[in-house]
Amino acid sequence: MHWNLIALVVVAVVTVAVFYLVYRITQLRGSGTSALLRVLPAEDGRAWRHGVVRYDDNAMEYFRLRSMRGGPARSVLRQSVVTRGRRTPTPAEGDVLGDGMVVLELADRGGAFELALDAGAVTAFQSWLESRPSQRAERSHRERRR
Repeated sequence: MHWNLIALVVVAVVTVAVFYLVYRITQLRGSGTSALLRVLPAEDGRAWRHGVVRYDDNAMEYFRLRSMRGGPARSVLRQSVVTRGRRTPTPAEGDVLGDGMVVLELADRGGAFELALDAGAVTAFQSWLESRPSQRAERSHRERRR
């Protein structure tokens, strides 16, 4: 009887975890842009993580697909992110990154990282980034509210 109870609890926990993971993946895929991210420095072709990015007025949030974590794996503030470069995938990255992907090298207060997006998503990301208000305009707006 004791082992049956333990087995039942284990099956219940695994079932709940699988349902949560499936729910999370379907929710994320339906509400964001597919992306791959890796923290730099990294070996060529390694350390890419599949996920979804979402944008709002102040930040971009990256959610890993294969994660049980409820919140974003990385948040990038719009005012602090800097684009360092843009490149096509290397031959070693060909298996991980699909055709037509563009790799952006970015940096923020959390350090350097690369974000791989398809061409349309790169355009959307750059538009989001370039349309941010200047820090001077944001400072004067805050001063007027005081």
